[in-house]
Amino acid sequence: MFEEILSVIKNSADKNFDEVCLILEKCVNSSSDFVETLKQIGIIPESILHDSTEEKLFSKASDAVLSRAFRELGLKSSVLRERSDSADVIAESKFWGYALVADAKAFRLSRTAKNQKDFKVSALSSWRKDNDYAVLCAPYFQYPVKNSQIYSQALENNVCLFSWEYLIFMLENGVKESKKLNLSKLWNFSEDLSHEVLVSDMKKKFLPDFNDFILKFLKIKSEVLDKSLQSQILSIIQRGSLEKSFWLEKIETIKHYSRKQAIEELIKTQRIHEKIKQIDSYIGSLS
Repeated sequence: MFEEILSVIKNSADKNFDEVCLILEKCVNSSSDFVETLKQIGIIPESILHDSTEEKLFSKASDAVLSRAFRELGLKSSVLRERSDSADVIAESKFWGYALVADAKAFRLSRTAKNQKDFKVSALSSWRKDNDYAVLCAPYFQYPVKNSQIYSQALENNVCLFSWEYLIFMLENGVKESKKLNLSKLWNFSEDLSHEVLVSDMKKKFLPDFNDFILKFLKIKSEVLDKSLQSQILSIIQRGSLEKSFWLEKIETIKHYSRKQAIEELIKTQRIHEKIKQIDSYIGSLS
């Protein structure tokens, strides 16, 4: 199904953006190999240009995947249609009366430098509005390794730092909310932990504590989560090989450029014409 998602995105040129988003949702919702898609959706393919329409469509596909994941966990969920200043997904409990908003995140393997603005923790908290919880779903291994302001922001604003890997782990182990299982304890983890953490430790990575809590809460042995995370590491390594091959092929293509092609490509890459237009626009606004 992941390949089908990419095919829809790649063939979206000159098509209405909203219509393509609906096609992507249908694609996600009709998939029979959903967990396999969860294993891939946190990585933006290198073949998708940065800040392009395709990248925006990939983001919309990740929203649809996250929404379905919540439904697989037993919640009611849908993708929100707002374009900015709002969360991507909303979910409601069928049994316990709570509601949450969620934001889906995916990153490129080639991009190593990430900061608090990439995760938008504080913004997600403001997008909660009248809902009870706010959940950020990002790749587990892309969260900052040690200290980061996103951890203090999560504790201060009660934002749950969740991951695609947690969803994989839960679905593979048949976790589903019911009259006996209230998943709000997961979404509220940051609030509970904030009362235990020293001010000096607010920026410290707390995902290991979250791992311990999930295992205790779901009554699953640590070896099961360890195995699931190791399996995902292997999946990421395989994706890494594919993404590297894209750039290696790109190198070979560039080697065969003519001098004229090389100059045009360099000008395009540096966005020189756009920068000139921006200067002209600014100067023009002054007169």
